[in-house]
Amino acid sequence: MAASGTKLVLLPGIYGTRELFADFAEALPSAFAAQAIGYPNDVSLSYAELLGLVPSWVPASDPYVIVAESFSTPLAIQFAATNPANLKGLVLSAGFATSPVRGLLRFLGRYLAPHLSDLPVNEIGGRLMLLRSTAPQLLRTRLRAAITSVKPGVLMDRVQAVVACNALKELREVKVPILYLQAHGDRLVNAICLEEIRRVKPEIEVVVLDATHMLLQQMPRETAVIVAGFVRRL
Repeated sequence: MAASGTKLVLLPGIYGTRELFADFAEALPSAFAAQAIGYPNDVSLSYAELLGLVPSWVPASDPYVIVAESFSTPLAIQFAATNPANLKGLVLSAGFATSPVRGLLRFLGRYLAPHLSDLPVNEIGGRLMLLRSTAPQLLRTRLRAAITSVKPGVLMDRVQAVVACNALKELREVKVPILYLQAHGDRLVNAICLEEIRRVKPEIEVVVLDATHMLLQQMPRETAVIVAGFVRRL
């Protein structure tokens, strides 16, 4: 563990797999312990249902920090708003408090999401929106495995949950420090999502990185150093 005894609990993106945290966890300083969480990929769980599971994933008596990426960031905010014992901070990677899908697309998204499983998500999601063309082959392989591990209906239910989410009220209740990692080239979660969070929590720490959406996967060493530094300052 870290010198402070603080553990990192890693909550995954929309594909719900812990395997995509492998490089980030390996890049953490040896003094840090990290527990990556995976969501069941054969059954749909709402944010409310996942929230009920979070207490079983975090340490019962030791201090910890939640590192949540993308899909899991509203969940992490909702859990932190309950002021759980021993939670020392939040790291939101490419995060949002309300849907990153805006305007007319947000309205249409509720109706279009069930049909997205007909699209080639490996190409559209992985290559165009999540990773750059320079992403290593191993990461591309892991992403394809993550995508195919999720039942299409489960994935689409998660998309619909994102479109409908709103954790701004809970964000106001969060008492612990927050670190926000922003991807400069993010095509899924744009700068408006950060500004929305900043209006509620102007004191949050923000680090902008030259990457696309999957920050922890594309820049594991850089993000590990940033997160470790944040935890040490708590």
